[in-house]
Amino acid sequence: MVRHAASPHAPHSLHTPSRAQRIAQRAFAAMERFLHVEAFSGLVLLAAAAAALFWANSPWAAAYDALWHLPVGLSVGSWSVAPSLHFWINDGLMTLFFLVVGMEIRREIHEGALSSMRQALLPIGAALGGVAVPALVYLAFNHDAVLRSGWAVPTATDIAFAVGVLALLGRGIPGNVRIFLLALAIIDDVIAVLIIALFYSGGLAPAGFAVAALGVLMVLGLQRIGAGSAWAYVLPGAVLWGGILMTGAHPTLAGVVLGLMTPVRPGRLGQPAQALIDEAAARLRSAAADARLGAAPAALLHPRRQLLQAQRELVPPVSRVQMALHPWVAFGVMPIFALANAGVPLAGDGGSAAGAAAWVTAGVALALVAGKPLGIVGVSWLMVRSGLCRLPPGVDWGGIWLVGLLAGIGFTMSIFIAMLAFTDPALLGAAKLGVLGGSVVAAVLGLGWGWVYRARQAAARTDMASAPHA
Repeated sequence: MVRHAASPHAPHSLHTPSRAQRIAQRAFAAMERFLHVEAFSGLVLLAAAAAALFWANSPWAAAYDALWHLPVGLSVGSWSVAPSLHFWINDGLMTLFFLVVGMEIRREIHEGALSSMRQALLPIGAALGGVAVPALVYLAFNHDAVLRSGWAVPTATDIAFAVGVLALLGRGIPGNVRIFLLALAIIDDVIAVLIIALFYSGGLAPAGFAVAALGVLMVLGLQRIGAGSAWAYVLPGAVLWGGILMTGAHPTLAGVVLGLMTPVRPGRLGQPAQALIDEAAARLRSAAADARLGAAPAALLHPRRQLLQAQRELVPPVSRVQMALHPWVAFGVMPIFALANAGVPLAGDGGSAAGAAAWVTAGVALALVAGKPLGIVGVSWLMVRSGLCRLPPGVDWGGIWLVGLLAGIGFTMSIFIAMLAFTDPALLGAAKLGVLGGSVVAAVLGLGWGWVYRARQAAARTDMASAPHA
């Protein structure tokens, strides 16, 4: 069929994209934005981690420790609280990171890789293999009860670093390899959140659940009355955060709960978005005409409010809030977290704990470098071989190996879990060192194999292009 360019006078239905096309365009635009932010934020994150490592091993190391232990408090009358700056970063600021993670999970469940079991089966199985095998590798090195608590440290994947390394390989990597990596990393986040909730939240206090439930009810109430502004949910979110903190669980889980509660459909404002836009356009034309006659520009305020309302009608809150927060989290929250937590003294203290710390470092590093790819590729092979699922279109086993190697880059979530797993500073430092070292090696191996894989893909495309002329 030959398609002709649509005339300006053609019926509206001929040049207006269908609902399915609009959804697809929005999904691809969101994916492109996500990849762009993640790729560049990975470089910022790397710079912050390098700065922390240099600072902690420089003559100014004492200042590094003193900064993060600086009390930052609140006081009202006789009541006061003064936790450290480290607490506000790891338990407060990181809640925004987990909020974005929760919204990513919510979107994937609604319309992404987790929206259908058939589509999600392979990345779910690969992610489970990428959690189980590294945990077993770590436990093979660490049998002591105290050391065993770090089994979950090498199970997480850092999306920003992994996508950043993948971006360095350029567009020669098939698109579905990128999508498979993103889906696997998001499922990895789901598993990491469950691990934190189930294994690193000891003795829960019942009173905190009542406060957390109050925060959830406040959120549901605001959603019920159609509150569309994200600022309206700050107070309920704070109540939920405080309630989870009171329970003894990690308060950042409040971000995941709020993210999962974020609506995936636009709010209904009583007037269709198209009608709001048409009315706002008419008011703007009228205001522009009045402005030429010397009228005050205040007439523009109402059309502006109508356009904002139309945006809320068109864009679901889960997309709108995530797009607004994602750059702040990627370029602000995560680098600050890296600066505050990646400063590991490289010179050990020696003594009786040195041997145990060395095993923790070795277990974490080897689990990331070898356990992650073996678990991901091995389980994927078993699932495809058994006929449970197929490889995504355009993805071969070379692409699966690339995803497995890059999934060994565990930084933000791995360090976060390490801080929950170890209270001994020597063991915590050893776990962080294993995360940093293992992630660097995994990135180098992934980059090296990625160049080989890209060259093979280019050669295959050349062969296919020349085949008809042979």
